[in-house]
Amino acid sequence: KNSKFSESQIIKALKENEQGRSVGDLSRELGIDKSTFYYWRKKYGGMEQQQLKRLKELEEENNKLKQMYADVSLDNKMLKDVLSKKF
Repeated sequence: KNSKFSESQIIKALKENEQGRSVGDLSRELGIDKSTFYYWRKKYGGMEQQQLKRLKELEEENNKLKQMYADVSLDNKMLKDVLSKKF
């Protein structure tokens, strides 16, 4: 499920909380539950925009590598099956 808030909006809200705004006020303003805000704090707490961008790049790269590994693993299994049936 995609969030209706971008990561930059989430980080902005976290910064406002660090500057003294209460979680309750921010949650009401954004229309979210307090638990959502605390989840955001756990996931994005202390991050800057550049760090968040780097995190997203690494996650994308990781997904590509996982897909590549799955493809190679499947090819390897198919080759082993073919070789075991021929001999």
